[in-house]
Amino acid sequence: MVTPLCLLYCLLFSTWLLPISISEMVFLPLTHSLSKARFTTPHHLLKTTSARSAARFHHRHRSHKPVPLPLSPGSDYTLSFALGSPSSPTVSLYLDTGSDLVWLPCSPFECILCESKTPPLTPPLNLSSSATAVPCKSSACSAAHSSLPSSDLCAISRCPLDSIEMSDCNSFPCPPLYYAYGDGSLIARLYKDSLTLPNSLSVQNFTFGCAHSTLGEPVGVAGFGFGQLSLPAQLSSVSPQLGNRFSYCLISHSFDADKVRLPSPLILGRYEDKEKQMGNEIAEFVYTNMLSNPRHPYFYSVGLEGISVGRRNIPASENLKRVDRRGSGGMVVDSGTTFTMLPANLYESVVGEFDARVGRFYKRARQVEEETGLSPCYFYDNKVAKVPGITLHFAGNGSGVVLPRRNYFYEFIDGGDGVGEKRKVGCLMLMNGGDEEELRGGPGATLGNYQQQGFEVVYDLEKRRVGFARRHCSSLWDSLKNQV
Repeated sequence: MVTPLCLLYCLLFSTWLLPISISEMVFLPLTHSLSKARFTTPHHLLKTTSARSAARFHHRHRSHKPVPLPLSPGSDYTLSFALGSPSSPTVSLYLDTGSDLVWLPCSPFECILCESKTPPLTPPLNLSSSATAVPCKSSACSAAHSSLPSSDLCAISRCPLDSIEMSDCNSFPCPPLYYAYGDGSLIARLYKDSLTLPNSLSVQNFTFGCAHSTLGEPVGVAGFGFGQLSLPAQLSSVSPQLGNRFSYCLISHSFDADKVRLPSPLILGRYEDKEKQMGNEIAEFVYTNMLSNPRHPYFYSVGLEGISVGRRNIPASENLKRVDRRGSGGMVVDSGTTFTMLPANLYESVVGEFDARVGRFYKRARQVEEETGLSPCYFYDNKVAKVPGITLHFAGNGSGVVLPRRNYFYEFIDGGDGVGEKRKVGCLMLMNGGDEEELRGGPGATLGNYQQQGFEVVYDLEKRRVGFARRHCSSLWDSLKNQV
């Protein structure tokens, strides 16, 4: 049944067709693009993934406007939807909470230097007859061009001066966008068309970027960060309850494709009072407030107070607890980075404490560290290596977020290739992001998606907070859907 509020929105905006009440939650599947086909060894997979995590993190400190950096296969979560009519072929894009634009490859499409990259997940989009170019005078065009005034954008689009003065440049399209990545780039134009999600939820006049040419980037991105053009923002403009609060629960995989046969749930309109009304007794969220970032307003930044290794709490430096006027500091909660990145001083303290506890019993695997980009790594003969627990302490969340062992210590087999001895090895999956001087003007740390596995992570845009709750993600979808 469509509620009166939904009818009001539809009349006001003429954009949404909702087959359900907007007071309900909407469930969407996130598919993991895990593939070991491109990697000859676990070392190769880890080296590639750690290098991409580092490239994404450091690019955010070099660019005046950070943009999404899709990761290597083995660490990405994709969202699928249709553009044009509901019967149009679906497109699959990387979900990214660290960016605020939805863009995708469009036909004809050329990807330069993409021979070693993952093939496109779906064919390039053929724009439908209903697609229209976003005009240069629109707020969407200004938002995509770092808030450049519409008069400047229309001048770039060669709209005549008298038309600019009369605000009559509707026939002139928004200029192309150039986005630079850590190891790639793209040029895209803005269009509007209807978007249909897997549950038949549909929106008209959805703004997206259409790229015909990219360098090293064959797959598009669904931006879920703060910003006018992100998918949640475009949803919340007409359905605030759905767009202002969303969550995902990433299934734990340990780089094993057999563990991700079920989708990870993405939930729009995630409210705890609904759980209480349904009598759902699942773990409550532990919240921490979002920090405003004047330079990177689309980031979900939070304050990190410290990290516990076993029972020892290692306090974080002041720049991780807040964000200054230049956009420096804080920790970004990011679905698009694989491994957590820490500033050098905190990383070295955590590693020092970890090694003091583990290094007494196990030999360091120095060669494995060089081959994977992760450190420290250890050889062990036991069935299971003994390692201390790790807890993240965010500002205002009390006891902290206790990470499951598999979220920070990856165990695999080294050798067995006919050259070296076959041995068990385990590596700490936290990375050194560099010293504070290098990190000025950008995030002090990033919480990667690997460390978020097995948690439902909720983004409450209305109350400006991020929450964490331990979940069995593979069963969360069914347990919630059975209640609505």
